[in-house]
Amino acid sequence: MASEIHMPGPMCLIENINEQLMINQEALKILSAITQPVVVVAIVGLYRTGKSYLMNKLAGKKHGFSVGSTVQSHTKGIWMWCMPHPEKSNLTLVLLDTEGLGDVEKVDKKNDTQVFALAMLLSSIFVYNTMNKIDQEAIDLLHKVTELTNLLRERSSSDLDEVADSADFVSSFPDLVWTLRDFFLELEIDEQVITADEYLENSLRPKQGTDQTVQNFNLPRLCIQKFFPMKKCFIFELPSHRKKLAQLETLRDDELDPEFVQQVAEFCSYIFSHSKIKALPGDIKVNGPRLESLMLTYVNAINSGDLPCMENAVLALAQIENSAAVQKAIAHYDQQMGQKVQLPTETLQELLDLHRATEREAIEVFMKSSFKDVDRKFQKDLVTQLEAKQEDFCKQNLQASWDRCSALLQGIFGPLEEEVNQGIYSKPGGYRLYIQKMERLKKNYYQEPRKGIQAEETLQKYLMSKESVSDAILQTDLILTAKEKELEEARMKAEAAQAEAQKLEEIRRQNQLMMEQRERLHQEQVRQMERDRANWLAEQQRAQERKIQEEAKRLEERLKAENRRLQKKLRRLFR
Repeated sequence: MASEIHMPGPMCLIENINEQLMINQEALKILSAITQPVVVVAIVGLYRTGKSYLMNKLAGKKHGFSVGSTVQSHTKGIWMWCMPHPEKSNLTLVLLDTEGLGDVEKVDKKNDTQVFALAMLLSSIFVYNTMNKIDQEAIDLLHKVTELTNLLRERSSSDLDEVADSADFVSSFPDLVWTLRDFFLELEIDEQVITADEYLENSLRPKQGTDQTVQNFNLPRLCIQKFFPMKKCFIFELPSHRKKLAQLETLRDDELDPEFVQQVAEFCSYIFSHSKIKALPGDIKVNGPRLESLMLTYVNAINSGDLPCMENAVLALAQIENSAAVQKAIAHYDQQMGQKVQLPTETLQELLDLHRATEREAIEVFMKSSFKDVDRKFQKDLVTQLEAKQEDFCKQNLQASWDRCSALLQGIFGPLEEEVNQGIYSKPGGYRLYIQKMERLKKNYYQEPRKGIQAEETLQKYLMSKESVSDAILQTDLILTAKEKELEEARMKAEAAQAEAQKLEEIRRQNQLMMEQRERLHQEQVRQMERDRANWLAEQQRAQERKIQEEAKRLEERLKAENRRLQKKLRRLFR
């Protein structure tokens, strides 16, 4: 439930069926959802004295808790109304209206005392509603319930002084607000006007003396003084004319006595401004679930015929709260480790450091939620559980590392295994190739991140499992290498013989080539000589022809010259 509680009206919290107290489970669901500290205001008093009217006023409603106007008691058991505190946003106000005391229809009057005691145990502000005045009967009734040697105890000790001096115990008792209805007395003592609070203190003041009568008079007053160090008294005039009281809840404020209206307003203002959070010994603030646990413990004790012991209730609540605190701390540890831890971790120390840091957080969560962990029993249990979880995480880390490394080895070395199965390394020199490949793959494996603390061990186990394969490859390599060597030697001999034959053939061929070359050279020389002779003859012929031509030319020139001479001579002759 959210921090704001909005009940539309009151709900029966504890039913009084055949004078047996029965808890309403629906009401418990509402209480269990209230996470805020609670201010519990309970009212107790005789039936038909207007208790429910005051509680409706605290609720800020005209209607809610049943207001009766007959001689028959209306409210049965204890009724609850939860709502946001009207003045303090961080608190929830829980109003408890109880059935009236002194109902003539009840068979067992002890039931009155049980309801009275239960309301006192559950409340942080206890409103004791009586009629007209403070008298001995009202004091005795209040004392009867608060008396440690009777019904209400913190522990088994019956020594009033021993328990009453406990500050823890007293601090867990509610503040007492005594309301006097239809008050008709004058607030005067020895003709001096006094306040309502002074009237209450005077009524509870013990007398001087040591005789039994004085002791009997003082005992209830001393008990009330000790267990209710915070006390307040309010007086209320008659609300209206008695004929109108039957319709009290329907009357408007202007139809009521102004003094009564003012007194009710002052009462509500005091309750709201002096709200005391319900607390247990050790100043342990009570919220809805804790109030639920207290109520269950007290009601079960009452119904079983035992005395409702505050110490037992606190121990029972401590059992529940501390168990829940352990589970809350464990849940925090599980959540944080789930978020922070990525298995496998590289080192064991990394996991241990995460565990220790989260363990400290979990213990802090436990310390904030626990209380009264006697002898640190629950804290020790928490530490034991956390140690078990650490051990479990270590086992998970080992397994995760093993699984991760096994998967890596399969992925990295799987192709190599396939190559081995295919016989790729069953050849001379295969072992060397196999080892080289293994070294490369091992390097790849080492480079993979987050293998965890099993990285080396898993690798070594894998390598050991493959030693027989390695040995087989080596033996195959040696056998095949020996055969290859023999074949190589034979091949080399054959190649040598072939080379020798090729050499001889080459020599023969070279000789042949040389002879052919010589023949070609000789033929070429002959042809050249013939060409040279032909050329010489041709040249001689050409030279002879030139000589003849030159001789013919000289002759021709002489003839021409002679011819000219003759012509010249003839010309002279004919002149």
